[in-house]
Amino acid sequence: MTSASTNRLTSFGPANSIARTPETHPLTWRLRDDAQPVWLEEYQAKDGYAAARKAFADLSQDEIVQTVKDSGLKGRGGAGFPTGVKWGLMPKDESMNIRYLLCNADEMEPNTWKDRMLMEQLPHLLIEGMLISARALKAYRGYIFLRGEYVDAAANLNRAVEEAKAAGLLGKNILGSGFDFELFVHTGAGRYICGEETALINSLEGRRANPRSKPPFPAAVGVWGKPTCVNNVETLCNVPAIVGNGIEWYKGLARPGSEDMGTKLMGFSGKVKNPGLWELPFGVTGRELFEDYAGGMRDGFTLKAWQPGGAGTGFLLPEHLDAQMYAGGIAKVGTRMGTGLAMAVDNTVNMVGLLRNMEEFFARESCGFCTPCRDGLPWSVKVLRAIETGKGQPGDIETLEGLVNFLGPGKTFCAHAPGAVEPLGSAIKYFRPEFEAGISRSAAPVAPVQFVSA
Repeated sequence: MTSASTNRLTSFGPANSIARTPETHPLTWRLRDDAQPVWLEEYQAKDGYAAARKAFADLSQDEIVQTVKDSGLKGRGGAGFPTGVKWGLMPKDESMNIRYLLCNADEMEPNTWKDRMLMEQLPHLLIEGMLISARALKAYRGYIFLRGEYVDAAANLNRAVEEAKAAGLLGKNILGSGFDFELFVHTGAGRYICGEETALINSLEGRRANPRSKPPFPAAVGVWGKPTCVNNVETLCNVPAIVGNGIEWYKGLARPGSEDMGTKLMGFSGKVKNPGLWELPFGVTGRELFEDYAGGMRDGFTLKAWQPGGAGTGFLLPEHLDAQMYAGGIAKVGTRMGTGLAMAVDNTVNMVGLLRNMEEFFARESCGFCTPCRDGLPWSVKVLRAIETGKGQPGDIETLEGLVNFLGPGKTFCAHAPGAVEPLGSAIKYFRPEFEAGISRSAAPVAPVQFVSA
């Protein structure tokens, strides 16, 4: 990526007009205007590791966990599970002294690039977040499981780890506390399914990246059979500000009406005037994100539909732009917040072709463990390809609707297939005529497939 495009990704507000401050932008206020990485000396000059020193000197391990729990921080990878609650699942038994902290940096959700920016430009923020989290969880070793294609992020993280080691912020007896923590960067082999935490664990162990049966959950049986906590990059990067500034400050960042606390990296891509990534308070509306930050559609294009948070979220219409951007706000209009990085679909795009492209990706990335996902997703691709080329059969749309239902939540081994078919179901709901246009009028009527649950 060129420096010019990186600058666009880190811009904040219309034409960079809104200043980032520690009080309002805990994730991004340290970013450099030239988009170069913030190394240790500069990071410490900008209060870097001050929260870690506070956590080690003034807070017990249980107090750190309770602080994060009371802050309302939720996972930023898409699932939105409360972070403090997840931390609280780790065993209290002091005899279980081998524990692991894993950072899920396998950012392979199409149309999502937020973690990349943090790792490339603020690697020490992630390291500080992991250091505080490891202290709270009594984890002696951590791994950053990184998407293999993120070459620059890997280089910057590895350099930052070495800087932290040399400064006594990683390794043995950190800050004179007697606490030891080693941190390693592990690049993955390139599978979308590794974003599922137990598939990530299997891959880290050198196994095939299949999700594991749960329970037991990783907090009880994780990496090499030991208690393990897995958190997303953006989630861990929130921890220093929460510990450093307090619970009430963090809660006060969100807009009124939002049930999610703090800020969120949000973005917009597609044929908008100012595609980019911004740190915004939970509760801003989709319209603010689209019009005030992304600048609306480019001249000559109109907004046809949009996805609020990655390829695995359902499509919405322009009239849904007034929904607030937090999990509950987006749920009110029928889909999920996901990763918070939206995509604009313009009036020139055929939805059938777009969905065929998406489902090809999801079908290819299935681990193949369970039948509905392994066979159902390629089936959807075959049907969509026929409709796209005008060779669809009567009953094909009903077959697709059956697949959406049959691969829905709770009907497959993990959440891969439900996420894959969510955009398909919403596209049929809102743009059915485009699917009907691909049904061959000369084809003999075919009875739709009947899906029967076992």
